[in-house]
Amino acid sequence: MTMAHHALSRHAIGGLTLLLSGVLVAACSGSKAKDTSVATTASTKWSATASTSVLRDASPLHRAVHDLTGVIVYDIFSPSQASRVYAYSSVAAYEVLRQADTTYGSLSGQLHGLTPVPARQPGVEYSLPLAGVHALMTVGTQLTFSRERMDTLRRGLDEEYKKSGMSNAVYARSIAYGDTVATHILAWASKDNYKEMRGMPKYTVTKEPGRWVPTPPAYMDAVEPNWSKLRPFIIDSASQFRPEPPIKFDPKKGSPFWAQMQEVYDTGKNLTEEQRNIAAFWDCNPYVMHVQGHTMFATKKVTPGGHWMGIVGIASRQAKADIVRASDAYARTALALADGFLSVWESKYATNVVRPETMINTYLDEKWEPLLQTPPFPEYTSGHSVISTAAAAVLSEQFGDAFAFADSAETEYGLPVRSFTSFKAAAEEAAISRIYGGIHYRRAITQGQLQGGRVGALILQRLKTHPTARVAAR
Repeated sequence: MTMAHHALSRHAIGGLTLLLSGVLVAACSGSKAKDTSVATTASTKWSATASTSVLRDASPLHRAVHDLTGVIVYDIFSPSQASRVYAYSSVAAYEVLRQADTTYGSLSGQLHGLTPVPARQPGVEYSLPLAGVHALMTVGTQLTFSRERMDTLRRGLDEEYKKSGMSNAVYARSIAYGDTVATHILAWASKDNYKEMRGMPKYTVTKEPGRWVPTPPAYMDAVEPNWSKLRPFIIDSASQFRPEPPIKFDPKKGSPFWAQMQEVYDTGKNLTEEQRNIAAFWDCNPYVMHVQGHTMFATKKVTPGGHWMGIVGIASRQAKADIVRASDAYARTALALADGFLSVWESKYATNVVRPETMINTYLDEKWEPLLQTPPFPEYTSGHSVISTAAAAVLSEQFGDAFAFADSAETEYGLPVRSFTSFKAAAEEAAISRIYGGIHYRRAITQGQLQGGRVGALILQRLKTHPTARVAAR
């Protein structure tokens, strides 16, 4: 088997012009001043010596998240694994950057197990944007496989700040503080049971009727069967929002189970061009394999969570969000994705429902293939439905219920731009795309949307970062 690594083109996202007069934030400043020129909320207050021009520039943060996504794609992380990386990295950035705006509160005490990050040294100057971006990339480096690649990207971002003309002392101090916060976040991450999960039993394939079995073409083992054992970030447990049971397995013609299988089959054979486009746009399967003779290779794709993190960047730029508000949007969305994946992975392996491809090939048409390649894990519920609904809830609060946007998150991977009238509309399309793709039954989608809605609602109820986070779309 060979793995073909698709070259990842990295866009220089926006300018990284960092004016010397504006990169320093005084740690010792006790006075606060309102700067009405900042394009955020009316109540934003900045440290007296903070540079609003630099704090408004979120492009280094967007570039950092984009680069992290590129490495996650390169490493072929599972959707659940990727969500963990995004969450810890985004929290690291937020916990540094929020210190530039006193209206934003710490996530410590709100996330399970997170204690306050170390304070900065009083009486000296820091570049909080540099420290925050560096913290994100440092955590990302430690949680991904291609550390040399991540190190190179991190050094590149650090150097952009250094070239702005800041003093060596401020540069070194800011890097050191970013490292300090990253170390704190990584220590917190080390206690989430991830390492212990690596040694837990794999999924057992049996001949039990209706139980999930590996699917073509690679017949991969079930991915992350123990993911629900991970410590949640905000929800109480992975099983807190377990959905209603799936339709009872019954392969007899005319049964409710047969009917949902028949719907997937009929839909797949009569797809419109628009339905095909929707399915392809939301595929987000990092495990797509191609077979040519005796050779098998992978097409690398962004995970569903990576797609939504890309949407965060699009919305933040469109709303002209400063770096603090953008870091808040990234962190809140990443946490919704992470807990959403915990919830859906628990229901997948609690039910172990067989995929439509297996059933249709067995009972309807042995030559039928779904439009999309079936992901290597059980069917119920739909991951896209859960995490997209949860992410849309958080983003709607952040940017507004009617925030229209053009989704270009995956253009560099060959996908077109699709426009949406709201985050909810995008989430609904992501959910229904799974029927078009032939990889989910309808009940997995409808129950997944309810499940994701409950995850999102709890996060909005419990997670308090900014008193006026919701700002109408401009």
